[in-house]
Amino acid sequence: QVQLVESGGGLVQAGGSLRLSCRAPRMITSTFWGYIMGWYRQAPGKQRELVAEITSDHTTNYADSAKGRFIISRDNSRKTVGLNMNNLIPEDSAVYYCNARSSGGQSNYWGEGTQVTVSS
Repeated sequence: QVQLVESGGGLVQAGGSLRLSCRAPRMITSTFWGYIMGWYRQAPGKQRELVAEITSDHTTNYADSAKGRFIISRDNSRKTVGLNMNNLIPEDSAVYYCNARSSGGQSNYWGEGTQVTVSS
């Protein structure tokens, strides 16, 4: 079973920055290469939505709301994925989830989530 462990959430004022991290301690390094890693978020009363994702060769995809403010990165040797969030706004407040999905779509794993709250 793949375990994803998130860290780095918290409370920040509007305009501030946070960095989220996710690690996959039980995943074999060679297996990590085969997964697209992503960050999703879910605000109260809303559906979970993609924030950003990154392939093993570092191709990235961002939601329009994240473009220009957030940067996703991954370290394949350390089996980690990070999300640098800048110029945060209250609308970014949500529970942020780390996701790992196999490139063929057969497997899909979620972390437990980390809360991000942006005060105005």
